[in-house]
Amino acid sequence: MSLKDENSLDELDFKILSELQKDGRMSFTEMAENLSVSVGTIRTRLNKLILDETVNIIGRVNPDKVGFKCYAHIAVFVRPATLKEKVAQKIAKLPEVSFLAMTSGDYDLEVDVMCRDNNHLVNFVDEISKVEGVNQTKTTIYFKVYKYAQPDLKLLNT
Repeated sequence: MSLKDENSLDELDFKILSELQKDGRMSFTEMAENLSVSVGTIRTRLNKLILDETVNIIGRVNPDKVGFKCYAHIAVFVRPATLKEKVAQKIAKLPEVSFLAMTSGDYDLEVDVMCRDNNHLVNFVDEISKVEGVNQTKTTIYFKVYKYAQPDLKLLNT
C-alpha cells in the first residue's frame, strides 16, 4: 500500500511537511524554490493540509527556557477498567499534560507532564489521584531531556 493510499497525501505533500518541520516560518516563495514548484501550488497544498488538520502551524516553545523545570512520566492504573476512557478524558483536559495514551501492559494510561517545579508536580499528581477510577499512579521524573522532537517523516518511506 502506498503512502497516498494510507493518508491521501502524495510525495509533494510530504516534502512540504518536511520543509515546515525544518522552518515553520518558511515563506511560500522559499518553499516553492526548494521544491521546484510554483508559489500557488505551495499555497494551495498548504491550505489544504491546514484545512484537513494534517498540520497546525504553531510556535513551539522550549519548555526549559520559559520556566518548566520539572518533566515527568506518570503511569496511571484505572479500576474498574471500564472507567479508562472517562479517566483519560478528564486527564486530557489538564494543562500540564503534554502526552496521554492508553497502553497495554502493567498500567492503563501513560501521561507525560510539564510542571514549573517539584511542588507543582506533587499537586498535579494529587489532583489526578482524586479522579474517579484512578486506583494508583507511579511517577518517574525526567532529570534531563536529550531529545524533544516531531516525528521524522522520512521514516514513512522505508
